[in-house]
Amino acid sequence: MRLPPAITAHTEEVLREILRFTGPADGTLSRYFREHPKLGSRERGVIAEAVYGLLRNKSVYGSFAESGVGPAMRRLTLLGLADAVGVDAIGGLSEDETAWLTRVMQFDRTDLPPALRSNLPQWLYDKLVARDGEAATLELAEALNQPAPLDLRVNAIKATREEAMASLATAPILCEPTPYAALGIRIVKKPALQNLPLFKNGLIEVQDEGSQLLSQIVGAKRGEMVVDFCAGAGGKTLALGASMRNTGRLYAFDVSEKRLAKLKPRLARSGLSNVHPVLIAHENDAKVKRLAGKIDRVLVDAPCSGLGTLRRNPDVKWRQTPQSLEELNAKQIAILSGAARLVKVGGRLVYATCSLLDEENEAIVNQFIAGHDGFELVPMKDVLAEQKIELEMQDYLKLLPQKHQTDGFFAAVLERKK
Repeated sequence: MRLPPAITAHTEEVLREILRFTGPADGTLSRYFREHPKLGSRERGVIAEAVYGLLRNKSVYGSFAESGVGPAMRRLTLLGLADAVGVDAIGGLSEDETAWLTRVMQFDRTDLPPALRSNLPQWLYDKLVARDGEAATLELAEALNQPAPLDLRVNAIKATREEAMASLATAPILCEPTPYAALGIRIVKKPALQNLPLFKNGLIEVQDEGSQLLSQIVGAKRGEMVVDFCAGAGGKTLALGASMRNTGRLYAFDVSEKRLAKLKPRLARSGLSNVHPVLIAHENDAKVKRLAGKIDRVLVDAPCSGLGTLRRNPDVKWRQTPQSLEELNAKQIAILSGAARLVKVGGRLVYATCSLLDEENEAIVNQFIAGHDGFELVPMKDVLAEQKIELEMQDYLKLLPQKHQTDGFFAAVLERKK
C-alpha cells in the first residue's frame, strides 16, 4: 500500500528541524506528533523510521542527495523514507524521482570510501581507527547503524523469567532469553507493550541487556544501603531495588526534577517500597554529604557522550563534538569524586558509561585512582564470576554491539580499602 504524499511533507518538516541538532531527535519527534494529533500510529511509525534511517546513514545519504531531482531537503527526505519502507511504498513521486531513488538504493556501498561508509563524523571515525584499526571500526560502525532489538527486564519481586515469557507467548509475542542477563528477555519484533497486563502491573520493564548487566555487577544485596547517583528515569534503580528484594534503602539521586518525575509511575508499577528519589543540586549537595561513609554500594552511571547508544539514538553522533567531550570529562571526574565520599570502608563504587571512548572510561578511572589512594580496582572478571555472569572480560566491563548485541557500555568496580 502506498503512503499518501502528505507523509513525505510531514517527514520533511520534522526532519528539517531535527537536522539543526539543537536537541535530541526523539524529543523533537514526540513534540511534532503531539502537535499533529491526526497522524495515526502507522504514519507516526513510518515518519520516525524514516528520520532514524536518515540519521543512521547521514554521511552516505547526504552525499547521494547532493545531486538529483528537486530540492536537496526533499531528496534527503525521500532517501529516509526509502530506507524505512522501500521506494515503491512512497506516494506522489515523479518518474524522475522514482528512477533516481531506485538507482541510489541499489548502489553497492562497498565502493564508497571507508570513512563515508561508516556514517560516523570524521573526528570520531579517525579516533576509533587510530585505536582499533579500520576493519574493526567499520565492523563497529556497521553494528551501531542497525536498529537495536527490544529487550525487557523481568521484575524479580513479581515474576520469574519463565513466567513472563509464558505470558508473552499467549499475547502472542515471540521472545527469547537474553544470553547474559539473568532476567532479560529479547523480543523478536517490536510490538506495543504498554497495554499488556504484564507491563501495566510492573512485571516487565523495557531495558537493554547491557544496562541490566550494569545493575547486576553492582551486586546490591538484601538490607544494604545503596545509592544510584545519576538515577535519571530510574531503569537501573528499579533493577537494583528488585535485586535487594525490596529491603534496605536505595537512594535515587539526580539533578533533574523532570527525570525523577519519570521514575515515579515506573516505581508505582514496580511494587518497590525501598526506593527513595532525591533531587540534588550538584555532586557536593548537603543531602549527599549527610550520607558520607555510610553506603555499601554506589552506582555512578555518569553523564557521557552516549556514543554506545547510537543504535537507538543515531542523532547523538552528529550532536557530539571533541569540545563537548572535554566538558563531559571534567564533569565525569567531579561526579565520581563526589560520589566516592558516600562509600564506606569495604564498600563498592561502580563507574559506568554508555560510551565507547577511552577518555570517558579508563582515563577517568585511572585519574580517579591516582587521586584517591583509598580505592582499588576490582578486576571485572572476578565481579562477573561472583555474579555468575558468563562473559569474558579482564579489568573492565566493555560491552559492544557487534560482539554482545547490547548497547556499548563500560564499567569499572572500585572498592574502598581504607
